[in-house]
Amino acid sequence: MRREVRLDRVLDFVSFVAKPMPLSVLLDEAPKRIAAIVQAEIVSLYLLEGDGDALVLRGNVGFPVGARGTVRMSVGEGLTGTAVATRRPVAVVKAPGDQRWRAFPFIDEDRYPVFLAVPILGHDRVLGAIVVQRSGDKPYRPSDVRLLVALTAPIASAIRHAEVLRELRDKKLRRTGGGTRKVTLPGVPSVPGRSLGAVAALRRPATSPHRKATGEDPKLLRGAWSAAEKALSALVARAGKLGLSREAAFLSTYELMIGDLRLRQRASELVAEGHGVAQALGLVAREGVRAANGIVGDPFLQERARDMEDLCDALVMLASPDARAELPTKAVLIGDRLTVFDLVVSARTHPVGVVLSERASDPRTPVLLRLLGLPSITQVEGLFQWASPGDVALLDADHGFLVINPSRAEMATLRAERKKGKALPDASETTEAEVEVDSGEME
Repeated sequence: MRREVRLDRVLDFVSFVAKPMPLSVLLDEAPKRIAAIVQAEIVSLYLLEGDGDALVLRGNVGFPVGARGTVRMSVGEGLTGTAVATRRPVAVVKAPGDQRWRAFPFIDEDRYPVFLAVPILGHDRVLGAIVVQRSGDKPYRPSDVRLLVALTAPIASAIRHAEVLRELRDKKLRRTGGGTRKVTLPGVPSVPGRSLGAVAALRRPATSPHRKATGEDPKLLRGAWSAAEKALSALVARAGKLGLSREAAFLSTYELMIGDLRLRQRASELVAEGHGVAQALGLVAREGVRAANGIVGDPFLQERARDMEDLCDALVMLASPDARAELPTKAVLIGDRLTVFDLVVSARTHPVGVVLSERASDPRTPVLLRLLGLPSITQVEGLFQWASPGDVALLDADHGFLVINPSRAEMATLRAERKKGKALPDASETTEAEVEVDSGEME
């Protein structure tokens, strides 16, 4: 590359990084510009997260989109972890053959063996690392190493995210509805996309009846049953279109239950006896639980009992909505778990995204999130400590962040992407006027 061209690209990069911008823009654009400067096919930007011992790939050019937020390693692990642990660059010509190599087969990284990792140093600690890779056997020159080290300096000053992680490690508790303070929570991307809306916690109807029985209850029960049947059929069809029929096989249990005439007749009998819809369905669910618990140690029946409770909750909300369990429209939903109830009921409020805490360990969760088809991240530690219902939240499921009370610049960037057709519709127009947000940008 001609020296003048490289110098122009370096100056352009420095000018770019010096500007205030949302973290998502930095993570998207910095790797692209570095790739042009050092002639790399792969450029990855890792951030130090957790308690300061986890490196997470958050920005990248060259790998599949799914690599962001999912490629993770410990400090000292692999060539990248070694560079961070030693605070020194690590350059290797045949990286896959190095004993320190950490392989991630799903990104087919072995095709780019020429490897250089440089730590991003803050004033008192390491903030992450920049990794550049390319095919062939031509090593990075000493001048490339020195240049990449120099380019990490403006990146370090731009990573506002580092301050967020420090706050989380200090565990400074946030009061419920904690005003306009901006907080960025990292997670693992599940379904890509970006959206903006008010935070709302996933809910279930109350266990005790909230209304008395009426003459309309039999009709309401029939209508709810029909709506649930249609919703489940639509989910099964969607699973087939997405190639998830095997993974979504658990939906057959719900189909069997909703099609079980004995179950339907039992609910109808209880309603005819004077029980309200909610009370009747609650009794049906409890009978199922008792039957399952009667066979000690049968996990299949116990799981089916939980599914029956889930289905009965959905029928209650479809037949006789509990105002206490209603969700606002176009919200970013947060919770510890997602169930079929949410795909049948919560989805009717047209949410714009889903964020689940580190407690979301059910193997069904990834499938349910894909069926829902909204920007989603999981494994967000301290979710309920930092996010409160009503907070404005920007969900960046491309990189794996939930930003509570985002800056105006971040919201403006999302709207610009939406106009270009790169982002899903959001609820920003209805929430921004209701909640005052800070005007701070990346520092």
